[in-house]
Amino acid sequence: MSLRASWAIQRRVIGALMMREVITRFGRHNLGVLWLVLEPLGFTIGVAVLWAAAGLAHGSSMPIVAFAITGYSSVLLWRNTVSRCNAAINQNFGLLFHRNVRVMDVFATRILLEIGGATASFMLLTAVMMMAGVMPAPQDPLVAVAGWILLAWFGGALATLIGAAASFSEVVDRVWHPVSYLMFPLSGAAFMVDWLPAAAQQFVLWLPMVHGVEMVRHGFYGHVVQTHFDIGYFAGANLVLSLMGLLVLRLAGRRVKSHP
Repeated sequence: MSLRASWAIQRRVIGALMMREVITRFGRHNLGVLWLVLEPLGFTIGVAVLWAAAGLAHGSSMPIVAFAITGYSSVLLWRNTVSRCNAAINQNFGLLFHRNVRVMDVFATRILLEIGGATASFMLLTAVMMMAGVMPAPQDPLVAVAGWILLAWFGGALATLIGAAASFSEVVDRVWHPVSYLMFPLSGAAFMVDWLPAAAQQFVLWLPMVHGVEMVRHGFYGHVVQTHFDIGYFAGANLVLSLMGLLVLRLAGRRVKSHP
């Protein structure tokens, strides 16, 4: 079979799986798709109201709404992607016995949907806030886009690793949920690295997603805030996660094929 024919089959498989996933998740819930926008919007308004009511400032010249959007939207991008892939194999086990459906197809479908939804939510929120005068146009769009792409890569790689590992033991899924909540305060969503003491900065910069949040914020407010990120480190960490995820995914695929 030629490469072109293989690619055509691959596109049809992914397209069919996406349609199935969308119908399964949102077919009977009219607000399902809207929730991709309502969740970060609700969080943003909640944080802004609470901080304003308490008379608090977050320590920089960045508007509080922009601070919340760039932070929480970045977290949703990778955390929701991982959570949706935890049970991907078990929930689609029957489909994996079709000749043209592979384990990777199932993961690719869910990863693409989550990344697409989070990206659409972030773009819509940003556009609305820009029109309202709350957020400016990005000062360095390339850095903001690069940070978002690297965060999406991080989410896809981590989702592949955790989701494939979860197919071997339900303990992985059970452990991931509390870990994801613990990772939130360390993700950079609620703080900027520059606010921390030097020792704490060195610690949090070991976490790949912190670099992505700092990059997105630098793209919007790099002229008024001090940011800390290393594109090479973030990309290298994503590459390692991707290789580990693909290895475990390959083992999971063999396990499915050997299942009676």
